[in-house]
Amino acid sequence: MTSVFRNSFLLGLLFMSGPVVADVVIEIVMVTSEGLIEIELYADKAPVTVDNFLRYVDGGLLNGGSFYRVVTGANDHGKPKIEVIQGGLGRSEKTLPPIGHESTEQTGILHTDGVISMARGDVGTASSEFFICIGDQPGLDFGRLRNPDGEGFAAFGRVIDGMDIVRKIQGLPVSSDTESPYMKGQILGDPVVILSVSRK
Repeated sequence: MTSVFRNSFLLGLLFMSGPVVADVVIEIVMVTSEGLIEIELYADKAPVTVDNFLRYVDGGLLNGGSFYRVVTGANDHGKPKIEVIQGGLGRSEKTLPPIGHESTEQTGILHTDGVISMARGDVGTASSEFFICIGDQPGLDFGRLRNPDGEGFAAFGRVIDGMDIVRKIQGLPVSSDTESPYMKGQILGDPVVILSVSRK
């Protein structure tokens, strides 16, 4: 096989295999009152969810938010049990409209250690609240029943530095004073303030 023929053959195989899509990873830095957390967001895999999160980041809307809920195997009231920390804006006027749901079946981003994902009630209600997984949490993936609809939650990135801060937040003292029996023993007595979030 001549070199010209071989190169043409290889080029043909490349086109037959379809377009090559590069990974689109966006890094952000979250400064909290307990330390820094660096996160990479997968815009190519979860474009709707990442775009929504970046609107909060670029608009400075998360600045002044907080991590306010910590879930452990000991205080979790759901099934299967999970371990996460949850943050966002809570009941704030800065909250943007909810977004469409991108399941783990669509994105391929599973809820493994350090993954960041959107909190939600019904499908299509996620907006400003998010959580970070501590350890692998397959119960949050599509087809599992942590949420009764089986659609799971919308994972969209991963912590690349600062999991020690995430675990530190999870270990902070909680209060039993909450309106929701489901969250009893999970609300931080002193929420961890999100001082700023910006692109790296």
